Amino acid sequence: MRYEPLPSSFYSGNRKELASRLPAGSMLILHANDVFPTNADGTFALHQNANLFYLTGIDQEESVLIMTIRENGWDEILLLRETNEQIAIWEGARLSQQQAQELSGIQDVRWTKEYDSLLDRLVPSAGMVFVEANQHPRCTCPVETRNARMTKELKEKFPDVVLKNVYEILSLMRQIKKPEEIEALKKACEITNEGFRALLGFIRPGRGEWQIEGFLSNEFIGRGARKFSFLPIIASGKDTCVLHYIQNSKRCEDGALVLMDIGTEYGNYNSDMTRTVPVNGKFTPRQRAVYESVLNMMTYAKSILRPGILKSEYERLVRVFAAGELVKLGLITPAQVAENPADPPIVRKYYMHGCSHFLGLDVHDVGESNPVVLPGMVFTVEPGIYIAEESIGIRLENDILIGETENTDLLGDVPLLPDDIERLMAR
Repeated sequence: MRYEPLPSSFYSGNRKELASRLPAGSMLILHANDVFPTNADGTFALHQNANLFYLTGIDQEESVLIMTIRENGWDEILLLRETNEQIAIWEGARLSQQQAQELSGIQDVRWTKEYDSLLDRLVPSAGMVFVEANQHPRCTCPVETRNARMTKELKEKFPDVVLKNVYEILSLMRQIKKPEEIEALKKACEITNEGFRALLGFIRPGRGEWQIEGFLSNEFIGRGARKFSFLPIIASGKDTCVLHYIQNSKRCEDGALVLMDIGTEYGNYNSDMTRTVPVNGKFTPRQRAVYESVLNMMTYAKSILRPGILKSEYERLVRVFAAGELVKLGLITPAQVAENPADPPIVRKYYMHGCSHFLGLDVHDVGESNPVVLPGMVFTVEPGIYIAEESIGIRLENDILIGETENTDLLGDVPLLPDDIERLMAR
C-alpha cells in the first residue's frame, strides 16, 4: 500500500458517533461508488464514496456498510466483493475478510452475495432506513450513483419503508477534522510543497503547460501521492483569467504568467494549492503589483478566519478589503466602491469567486453551507484578481487548519513571497 492507512479505531470511532446521531430502531445502508466504464472494455479508476471511506477505511468497489441501531448500541455488517483466483490473476486480489476486519474494525464481514437476504431480514423491522443522496449545493449529479440506484431498488422492494438521507448528518461530522485526518492532510500538503519547489527550476519560456502537469505528476506520485486531487489547472497568458481552465495545452510564453491550481491525494485526503509565477522567472512591475495585492488579500483573509466568525461575513469582509486593493491598482474608483461600501458589487468584475471552501476527503469538502467557523475545520484561502484585458490573472491559495487560539497554515512552507519565487526560479 502506497500510503499508511489510518488506524481502525478512527473508523470505529466515526461509526460510534454516527450511531449516536441515528434514532434507535433505524438502520443505515451505504454503498461504494461505481467503477465507471470507458467506451470499450476498460474502466476508470475507482474514486471511493467519501462517506463510506470515512466510516470503514475500505477503498474497494461494490462494498456495502449496513448498520442497525439499537437502544443500547448498534450492529454493523460490512459486505465485500468476494475475491477468487480469477480476479487475483486479472485484476489483483481483493480484500480478504480478515484484512477488511483489520482495516475497518468491523468484525462481521461477509460477501455481497448475502446482500439481498440481509435486506429481507433487516429492513421490514426497521423504523426508518438511512441512505445517501448528494446534497452538496454545487452538485449537478448528471449520472445516477450506485447509492441512488440501490435506493430506488430498495423503494421498489420495500414500498412502505421510510427513507431518510444521512448526507447532512455525515457532513456535520466530517466538517470537524480529527487528529488522524489532520496528519493525512499534512502529508498531502508536504508532498505538494516538495513537488512545487522542484517545479520552480523547471518552468521557463517554451515549456508546455502539459509538460508542467507531467513534471508535477511525476513529483507527486513519486513522493507517495496516488494522483492529483483534481484535474490540475496549468494556465498561462490570457488563460490565467479562466477560473477552471483544464486544457493545459499551450506553450508558456516569455513575459507571461502561469497560474497553477494543483493538489495531491494522500490516503484519500487532499491538498489544494494555487501559485502564480512568471514564466521567465521575473515579474514585470505590473504583475508584481497585482501579485502583492492578492497576497495582501490572502494575509487579511487568514487574519480574520477565526473561530466564531460566520463564513458569509468573512467572505463579505474579504470582498470589502479587495475593493481597496482594486482601487490601488486603478481598476475601480473610490466612487464605485462608495455606491455600496458594505459589499461593493464592482469587486466581482475582477474577483468573482469565493475565498474559502472546506477541504478534506473531498476537495470541496462537505459541511454546512454557511457555518460558524470552529476549531478543527480546514479551509482553503484563495483570493484572486483577474484582469482579462491585461492577460493577468493571479490566484494564491493555502490550506488553513482552524485552531482554538492560533491557526495552522498547512502549506505555510510553500514559497509565496514574490522575491522568494524569483530567487528560486533564477538560473
